[in-house]
Amino acid sequence: MVLRRRGRPASAPGQILVGDCLSEIRAVPDGSVDLVFADPPYNLQLEGDLMRPNNTRVDGVDDAWDKFQSFADYDRFSKAWLGECRRILKPDGAIWVIGSYHNIFRLGVALQDLGFWIQNDVVWRKVNPMPNFRGKRFTNAHETLIWATRDQKSRATFNYESLKVLNDDLQMRSDWLFPICSGPERLKDDGGRKAHPTQKPEALLARVLIATTNPGDVVLDPFFGTGTTGAVAKKLGRRFIGIERDPDYAKAAEERIARIEKLPARTLETVPSKRAEPRVPFGAIIELGILSPGSPLFDERRRVRAEVKADGSLAVPGLQGSIHRVGAEVQGKAACNGWTFWHYEAEGKLRPIDVLRDRAKKQLGLVSPRAAIVAGE
Repeated sequence: MVLRRRGRPASAPGQILVGDCLSEIRAVPDGSVDLVFADPPYNLQLEGDLMRPNNTRVDGVDDAWDKFQSFADYDRFSKAWLGECRRILKPDGAIWVIGSYHNIFRLGVALQDLGFWIQNDVVWRKVNPMPNFRGKRFTNAHETLIWATRDQKSRATFNYESLKVLNDDLQMRSDWLFPICSGPERLKDDGGRKAHPTQKPEALLARVLIATTNPGDVVLDPFFGTGTTGAVAKKLGRRFIGIERDPDYAKAAEERIARIEKLPARTLETVPSKRAEPRVPFGAIIELGILSPGSPLFDERRRVRAEVKADGSLAVPGLQGSIHRVGAEVQGKAACNGWTFWHYEAEGKLRPIDVLRDRAKKQLGLVSPRAAIVAGE
C-alpha cells in the first residue's frame, strides 16, 4: 500500500509526497537515498498547437509545469533540485536524469557544476517515435539519459554481470532500444486521454534499476508523475519515495502502484559481481593444492605454454613473473588479465584458470552457499 505523508517521516520509503519538488525534497534527510531517477520538465518552448497532416491536434506536452520564462529560470530551477538530490544521496549514490535535446545539455552542465561525476550517457532509441509532422526536422527518435555518481570518488552500484547476461553474454551498450509507452501500459484519464504526456515505459526503468541498484535500495523520483519509477521499484524489491505536485497524477500513481505485485525474493537474485568478491591471488591456488608446481598452462589456442612455479609465478623461456605480467609479455601487450588468458587442461579440455578461484574461495570460506551454486560447485 502506498501512503502519502501522514505522520511518517519524509524519508520513509514506499510513499508519495504530494507537493512542490523543492519543498518536499528539503525534508528528506542527508545521505539517505541510494539512487535518484529524474524525468524533469523538458522546457519545450512550444508555440501554438502542433497539428497532424489530417488537421487533428497532437496530444503533446503543453502543461504549465513545462513552461519557464527563460533559460536562466530553467537553469536556476535545475541547479536547485539537483543540488538537493546530491545532498540526499549516500556517498556512493548515483543519479539518472533523462531529457530531450531541449534540456539535456543544460542538465549535463548543471550536474558537472554541482560536483556530480558523469559515468555514461545512454541513448534511448524509440522503436515507435512520433513522426515529424511539419517535415522541417529529423524525426526525434531518441532521448538521452545521463548516469552520474554523487562525486568522483563514489563507488556506484553497477551490476555489470547481470547486464551482460541480460544481453546474451555481450557487454551492455549505451544505446537502448525500447518502444514508447503505449497500449495497456499507458494510463488513461476518465475521458480516455493520456493521463500523463511523458509517461516512460516500465522496461526502461527496469533496466536502470537492475543495472544500478540492489534489492532493498531506496530510489527517489522528484518528478514522480504517474509513478513508473515506483511501480518498477516495487516489482523489483526496491523501496521508493516519489514527489509529485499534481494531486491527480499522484492519485493515478497511487492506484497504479497498489495493483503491482512484488516479485518473489528468489527471483530478484542477480548474477554476483566479481568486483565485489574477495580477492584471491594466484599463489593461493598453488598453496591450496588446486594446481601443483610444474603444471602447464596454455593460452586458449595452445600457442603459448608456461610452467607453474612453487611461488605462484609462471615461467616461459627467458621470462618468469606473475600470471598477468607473463601473459602481457607473450602477447606483446602492456597489460593482461592472466585469469582469463591462461588455461589449464582438465579431462582433455582447456578451461580458464579463473574458474579455480571459486574452488579456492570455497576452501577458504569466502563464498556463500548460493554463490557456490552459481559458480557450479
